[in-house]
Amino acid sequence: MKVLLINGSPHEKGCTYTALSEVAKSLNENGIDTEIFWIGNKPIGGCVACKGCIKLKKCIYDDAVNIAREKAYEADGFIFGTPVHYAAPSGNMASFMDRLFYSESCGNGGNAFYMKPASVITVARRGGTTAAFDQMNKYLTISQMPVVSSRYWNMAHGAKAEQIYEDEEGVQTMHILGKNMAYILKCLEAGRKAGVPLPEKEQTIFTNFINKR
Repeated sequence: MKVLLINGSPHEKGCTYTALSEVAKSLNENGIDTEIFWIGNKPIGGCVACKGCIKLKKCIYDDAVNIAREKAYEADGFIFGTPVHYAAPSGNMASFMDRLFYSESCGNGGNAFYMKPASVITVARRGGTTAAFDQMNKYLTISQMPVVSSRYWNMAHGAKAEQIYEDEEGVQTMHILGKNMAYILKCLEAGRKAGVPLPEKEQTIFTNFINKR
């Protein structure tokens, strides 16, 4: 089994990477393979709502989003990590998440993510972590992904990578998150082997809030 960890920081080996590495270490200790994927620091444009992904089965803009989409099919679980910018995910990470989840849901019915456990972590020097955490979690819950928790909200603090280790509670939160993710993955695998099927997908019902007269 494998967990794909997405690093949404403009710094490849900064604070977000350090926190994700602690989650990966815990996953590895519990028998789960990991890969940390960096979205890079080139500007990632947002979704332009062209719906080209319906025809192409991927985003029309061929960048880190489509690379991650391909990797997602081989993953059994996900950790999405982002630094906090103005009490929100980084701009690149927000655009990345919009296009990743929209192109996958429209192009392939969300099969790369459906019923795969996931979690998010947020990293900041000081504040804004819970606001960014709430925003990031919405991608998971709209995609029918079981959300894995830790013993606290998944956040770590530091202005430099090495300062993450000074946040002892944050590091512990990352370790427990890795253990909990490994446990959920093993439970799902045991369920599959026992013949427990995934819930049957229902056709989406769209309700537009327009008062028709």
